[in-house]
Amino acid sequence: MPLKESEAIVLRTFPLGEGDRLVSFLDRQVGRVRGVARGARLPKSRFGSTLEMLAYIRIWYFERETRDLVRINQCELLESFMDVQRDYSSAIGFALVSEITDSVLGEREAADAQFRLILLTARAIRVHGPSQAVLAYFCLWTARLGGWLGSLDRCSRCARALQLEPAFHSAGFAELFCADCRDNWAKSISKEALSVGRTALAGTLDQLLKENPPLGPTKEILSYTLDVLERHIEKKLISRKTFETGESAIG
Repeated sequence: MPLKESEAIVLRTFPLGEGDRLVSFLDRQVGRVRGVARGARLPKSRFGSTLEMLAYIRIWYFERETRDLVRINQCELLESFMDVQRDYSSAIGFALVSEITDSVLGEREAADAQFRLILLTARAIRVHGPSQAVLAYFCLWTARLGGWLGSLDRCSRCARALQLEPAFHSAGFAELFCADCRDNWAKSISKEALSVGRTALAGTLDQLLKENPPLGPTKEILSYTLDVLERHIEKKLISRKTFETGESAIG
């Protein structure tokens, strides 16, 4: 039972027994792993604040071939986001990032690109807050990396360019159609929203933020992408409802 060492991001934790924690974390080398941190909920726990949501840590753990859960031995904090989560809206944004990642990634499937995307998003929320643009960028790239996002440029049936007109799609499905190919029950998505999506997928997050995309189209492409992710994981995201309710209240 060798001791493994890696960089990791804490995704979610749950109380276990009287003083332990069940931890879901993204190991940079291995992928998503679940483990037990013994005594993590006790007052003088050696883990301290290293198991907070989206904490960037160095982790040491043991695993056995016959057990699904690893035993977390030690964590060292590399970057904390506790200060960011003191803001309620930012905490909800972190919860959305955490829940999506924990839901879409298979266990022990290497996901270095997703690892870097999470860190980029968490750092952007620290600077810009949980903006619609930051979260749209995260969700679009999560769907793209997973292979669940179709083309935002052309109709999936006739390959007609969609740059100058709205597109249509069935709720939760990524495929987009032009006005001639759409089904009668299809939902529309504006050309402005698709433009925001193309910008996000063609460049960096900094470039997207510099363009300061309009709020309405950004919310629209974010909602479309969240629908695609929810269809893939076959359940509703709990944090999505909280996030959207909070945004409505602020607006």
